Amino acid sequence: MVSDGKLLILKLHDRRLSLLINGNQILSVRAQQDTAISVGDIYIGKVQNISRNINAAFVDLGNKYLTFLPITDAASAFVLNRRPDGSLKAGDELLVQVTKEPMKTKLAGVTTRLSLPGQYAVVGIKTGGAKGSLQVSAKLDAAKQAYFRDLKELNQISERFRLIVRTNAGALDNEEPLLEEAGFLADTLTHILEVAPSRTCFSCLYRNKPDYVSFVENAYRTEYEEVITDLPEVYDTLKETCRNMGIPLRLYEDPLLPLYKLYSIEQRLEELSAKKVWLKSGGYLVIEPTEALISIDVNTGKYESGKDKEETFYRINREAAEMIAVHLRARNLSGMILVDFINLKSREREVELLEYMRGLLKRDPIPARALDMTALGLMELTRKKVAPSLAEQLRSQ
Repeated sequence: MVSDGKLLILKLHDRRLSLLINGNQILSVRAQQDTAISVGDIYIGKVQNISRNINAAFVDLGNKYLTFLPITDAASAFVLNRRPDGSLKAGDELLVQVTKEPMKTKLAGVTTRLSLPGQYAVVGIKTGGAKGSLQVSAKLDAAKQAYFRDLKELNQISERFRLIVRTNAGALDNEEPLLEEAGFLADTLTHILEVAPSRTCFSCLYRNKPDYVSFVENAYRTEYEEVITDLPEVYDTLKETCRNMGIPLRLYEDPLLPLYKLYSIEQRLEELSAKKVWLKSGGYLVIEPTEALISIDVNTGKYESGKDKEETFYRINREAAEMIAVHLRARNLSGMILVDFINLKSREREVELLEYMRGLLKRDPIPARALDMTALGLMELTRKKVAPSLAEQLRSQ
C-alpha cells in the first residue's frame, strides 16, 4: 500500500534538494551538487602510489583527481596494462567505480568491484574467482524470495554476474520489469568490460544517473504517492523513469507560492539542524555529532509522570526510539552512535527497548543496527556511511 507521502525535487537558495516527506516529517533529504565525478561513475584510473601502513592505494582519475582504494580490492582488480596477479603496483591502469564523495579532508572512495544498480536489481562483477550468485532482499517475505530465486532468467544472469534482487521488486505485479532491467544492466556491464581494454587511461566508461533520478528509484515505493518538481529540466528527465515505474509525476508551476514555501522546507531543514528535538510527550532529544561518534541524550522534559514512573519512562523511551530512527535517516547520521535513554530499573524493559530499536532500524534503507546496552546503560547503534551527513551536504555548497 502506497502512503500519502510526497517526493519533492526543488531549488532552494541555489541548491537542488530531493526530499521524501510524509505528513510534517522529512524522512529523507539529499542536497545535490553537480561535480566532475559522481558516485557510481566508472573510470580507467591509474595507481599513483600504495600506502601499506593504511592498506590503501591512491588512484588518479585524471586531472590529478586523487581517490582512495582499499588494498583489499586488489584481488578483484581489472588491470588493463599488465597481466593481473591479485596485487596492485604503482602505474597500474585499472577499472574503478566511485563509491563515496569526498568528505572534509577525506578523498573520494573507489572500488574495483563494479556494480550497476537499478530500481529492482543490482548487477555486479564476480569478485576473486567466485562464481556468480543470486541474492534476494531479506526484507521480502519468504514466498517472494523463493519465487525470485527460482526464476530461470535471473539464474542465467547470476552465472556470469553477482545479482541482487532489491526490495522494490516485491511491489511488482509480475516479474517482467525485473527481468528486463536485470538483463539491461548485465548487457551494460558486459559492454563496459569489453570496451575497456581499447580505451585510454582516465576515460570515463560509465556516467551514473543524476542524483535525483537515483533518489526516486531508491526510495521505497510504499513511502510516497507522487513526485513533484518545480524544475522543468528535472521534469523532462524523470518522465520516462516515472512512467516505467508507474509513479505520477507533476510539474509545479505556481509563481505566487514557490514549492519550497508550500511545504515549509526552510523551517523543516532548520528543525533537522537543531540540537534539540521535541517529542509529543513533552520529552526531548539532544543530538550532538562529534568527530568520534554521535551522542543522543533522551530527557523527560515537560512530561509529568504518573504513579508508575517505570512505565512512564519506558513509554518516553519508545517514543524517543521512533524519533531517533527518523532523524538518523533524515540527517543521514552514521558511524558510532550512543544513546542515553532514560534509565530503566527493569532489565527486561531494557531488552524490550533494544529489540524495539532493532525493529525500527530495519526500515532504514541504509544498513543500521542496534548492538547492545553498555555497562553504563547506553545503547550502541551503528549506521553505514555512504554519503556526507545532511549538515555536511548543506555546508559544502
